Order: sequence, then structure tokens, then C-alpha cells
Amino acid sequence: MTNATQSLRPQLDRARRAWRASPLPRFFGWWFGELGAMLPSSWARLFGGGAQWYLLQRTGQRWELRRAGEAEVRAQWPRGSEAAIEQAALSAAIAEVDREDLRLALLLPATAGLRRRLLLPRAAADNLQQVGAFEMDRQTPFRVEQVYYAVLERDAPAPAGRFFAELVAVPRDTLDPLLAELEGAGIRVDAVDVAEGNGRLGANLLPPARVLHRTHPRQRLNLALAAAAVLLLVLALAQWLNNREQALATMQAQVESMQAEAQQVGALRQELQDNAGAASFLVRRKQNRVTMLDLLLDLTRRLPQNAWLERLSVDPGGQVGFQGQAPQAAALIDALKDSKIVRDPNFQGSIQPDPASGKERFYMVAQLRQAGATAQAAPSSSSAGDRP
Repeated sequence: MTNATQSLRPQLDRARRAWRASPLPRFFGWWFGELGAMLPSSWARLFGGGAQWYLLQRTGQRWELRRAGEAEVRAQWPRGSEAAIEQAALSAAIAEVDREDLRLALLLPATAGLRRRLLLPRAAADNLQQVGAFEMDRQTPFRVEQVYYAVLERDAPAPAGRFFAELVAVPRDTLDPLLAELEGAGIRVDAVDVAEGNGRLGANLLPPARVLHRTHPRQRLNLALAAAAVLLLVLALAQWLNNREQALATMQAQVESMQAEAQQVGALRQELQDNAGAASFLVRRKQNRVTMLDLLLDLTRRLPQNAWLERLSVDPGGQVGFQGQAPQAAALIDALKDSKIVRDPNFQGSIQPDPASGKERFYMVAQLRQAGATAQAAPSSSSAGDRP
């Protein structure tokens, strides 16, 4: 175990405890179990896996191998046999197990280890190995350098702010000969534990210098597949985002096009309203103005036969000016007084006799009436003219 690994061990232990205390392990165990039950048997063997522990235990002068949790012995061979014989017997017993999933633990009898229960403060959970070394002299007759030990955290109820742990220690002179015998036969173990029923206690008393460093091709493949899945997920999200952006850009272009069309429609509507207003104004002005034809016709009817006009003008303000000669110019006021076309007839200047014609020369001004007023006054004048 390297110094970096040793420095990270408290953090790793804390993470493992937090993981075990959470409901996630039970959930994922149930979930993967359900998924595995849905797969065909061939696929289940392919995608199955996981650590499979086998327990190697010395019984008298023989080695026995069985699977963790089972009482049935899978293989056995005499101690001191040739290395090839021992390896052949072990390989035959674990032939069906994937080498990557195989875990081999040396199981010591329950009497070979010393177990002590400890009540520790919760703050000591991050340094159980140091706590075990400190408690070794107080709880056992051995010194730290004389034993291999491990400290296990237990789930038993404890007072507030404390927890129960168990110190497991095995003398080195008991374990070292067994490890040396197995290494001589070419057998390496992943853990050393103490027997408890048909299984193991859960401690690992294997010295750090003898810990196997395994390669995990399947784990690498799983990590690669996970990275590929994450990459594909990111690409899918990026593609979805790109599609949304394109759809948004299309919608914005459509909205801008519709806005331009709406502006054009608004401009056309405004132009139509302006044209309609102008046309209405012209129509109303035409309706409210007296035409020159009506003016000439009215003057022709009202002026005497022996009177004539020399000049006729109408300014933009509706003022009519006309100059002419008549035998009795003063009588023209009465002739134009009831006119429906002009009103307020008056002489402009003085009336002068004309020596050549013997008539009176005059210049008169009047104001044009509005066409609407002319139309309203027409019925009354007609009725007045009908009276005897």
C-alpha cells in the first residue's frame, strides 16, 4: 500500500460508511437483481459477475475449499503436497468462476483470533486503525507489532454520540507460517478472516505488504462504456438543444416575416383610410360648394332681361363680384334678395350712368351660399312661391 493510498484511507473509509448507511446499496441490489432476472441465462452469465468469495481453511493436515456461506467442501488436498497438485485441485474447484470475480480468503478458526468489543466516540470513526493500535495494549495481552488486526464498525444500538466497534487480532506467529505455506504452493489470497458459522466475520487481517493488486479489465470496459454513454447523452442533449435553437430561429424568422407583412397591411390600411378621408373630403366639399353653372343660371333667371353683365368673378372665399349695366341698377338688390345661390348682395362703389347706352353702370358683390343650406332652403322657397 502506497503512502498516497494510506493518506486517502480515512476519506475512503468515511465514504464507504456513508454508502453503507444510505438506502442506495439496498436499492441497487434489488434493481440489479430484478434486471438480472429478466435476462436470458446466457446473458446473465455474461453480464453477471461481482466478487465471489471462496474460503480456504486448514483442517488438521488438509486444506479445504468451500464457497462463502456454504458448508459443502468444494475441494481438499493434503498439506505439504506438491505445488502443482495443490494448484490443480484449486483450479478444478473454481473452474466455473470468472478469474476476475474470484476472491480467495484464508479462513482461520474462531479460536485463532482475539475479539474485543469497543465503545468509541463518533469522531473516532475516521481513524479506526489508529484507534485499534491505541487500544491494543489495553484490550489484549499483545503489542501492536505482535499481531495483525482490524477494527470493524458494528450497527448495534449505542449511546448518543458513540458507536460500537469490534477489534479482531491474530498473532503474527500464527498467521505468517500459513501465508508462507500458501505462497510456497503458488496460492495468493485476497483476505485473511476469522470463521463465523459457515461464513466469515468480515475483517481483513492480511498484512498490507501482501495485498494483491488486481487489474480489472471488466471494470475498465464498464468505465469505457459509461464514458461512452455519458458522451452519447451529451451529444443527444446537444443535438436536442441544436434542434430547439433551429426551431426557435425558424419561429423567429416567421414572426419577423409576419411582422413585416403586418406592417405592410397596416401601411396599406392607413393609406386606404387617408385616401378614403381625402375622397370624403372632396365629396363633402363638392357637395357644400355651389357650381358655376348654378350661379350663372340663378343670375340669368333673376336679373332683368334688359340688364347684362360685363364681368363675373368668384374668389376662393366664395365672394362673387359682378359688373354690368342695367336701366335701374338699384332694383337689382331686390331681384337677388331671395336668391338661393348668393346672399347679402351689395353695391361696391357708386352707381354711374353710362352715356353711350343710357343705362346705369354698377359693380356688386355677394356671398355664395353653402350647398347644404341651399338644399334646405329650397323646399321653403318653393312653398313660399306657391302661395297666392
